[in-house]
Amino acid sequence: MAEIRPFRVDIPQADLDDLRERLARTRYTDQIPGSGDDYGVSVDRVRRMVDHWREHFDWRALEARLNAYPQFTTEIDGQTVHFLHVRSAREDALPLVLTHGWPGTVLEFLDVIEPLSRHFHLVIPSVPGFGFSGPTTERGWNHIRVAKAWAELMRRLGYDRYGVAGNDGGSIISPTVGRIDPEHVVGVHVTQIFSFPSGDPAEFEGMSEEDLGKVQFLQWFWENMGAFNKMQSQAPQHLAHALADSPAGLLGWMGQLMGEELGLDWVVGNIAVHWFCRTAGSSARFYYENDKAEPFTEPTTVPIGLANFKDDFQSIRRFAERDHTAIAQWNTYDVGGHYAAHEVPDVYAQDVIGFFGKLS
Repeated sequence: MAEIRPFRVDIPQADLDDLRERLARTRYTDQIPGSGDDYGVSVDRVRRMVDHWREHFDWRALEARLNAYPQFTTEIDGQTVHFLHVRSAREDALPLVLTHGWPGTVLEFLDVIEPLSRHFHLVIPSVPGFGFSGPTTERGWNHIRVAKAWAELMRRLGYDRYGVAGNDGGSIISPTVGRIDPEHVVGVHVTQIFSFPSGDPAEFEGMSEEDLGKVQFLQWFWENMGAFNKMQSQAPQHLAHALADSPAGLLGWMGQLMGEELGLDWVVGNIAVHWFCRTAGSSARFYYENDKAEPFTEPTTVPIGLANFKDDFQSIRRFAERDHTAIAQWNTYDVGGHYAAHEVPDVYAQDVIGFFGKLS
């Protein structure tokens, strides 16, 4: 069995000094006066993020917060996998894997560790190619391969029965863990069910006005805000050169999906993890690998629960039921957004606790 090694975050001071110098030398792009965010993330917003990162953000404080929890690395399928492992005081607690997405990191779940660890043994891994797991070094690290790695990680930790939960990319990986390890996964909790129209006009017959509105919003999103997905699915290396060299560029690219309402410290913290770990390019490759992965043709059968938050992708139950035969929970909330575990941690945690409590 591969070794499981203790891990601590400890970025060399030389890297922090280099970053500060790069931020001070930022060469900003031009912008049409008065255009705001019409063409993408505005220069004004990037300036605010650069200023916060250089003058106010405390990386060492974030390091200390992460290092307050037990962290480890192990090698799975040739790839370093970093994870937090926070065991509950309850020995009989259900193990639970929490999986982040892009451009997030394990920071997505720091605010729910305390409430969730009262009920679960928490395993919070960095997706290969993201953050402290480091860049991927070979092809094929799509959601299926990551899901297989999670199943192996849980086996390696001695957990025969466990739950999985995720957000964003984690809402793709988590159901996949249920597909490939159904004998051990008791349930899947997600904040989005990414089930889309198949192209068959019959799918829309009798659809409610509410669901038609969700379809229209989905179309608007892909037509107006889907550039990140298209680029990273087709040619992530085009971007990687600039993102690896410019912290301001990284703020602009990753900041497109992390609004200032999340708090500049939190936004900059996630992006800083990618900067220091040099995973801007490898995290973008996750989209390319998923785009090339063979799609599943059969629905999932493990119980799945949804917690859909207000300012987020709105899942459509008709399509979800096509892809998942055991929808055990469908909760919608009039609060929160795409990063609910950070924005409304108490609401998110209670939904997770309630879902797995019903299953057990």
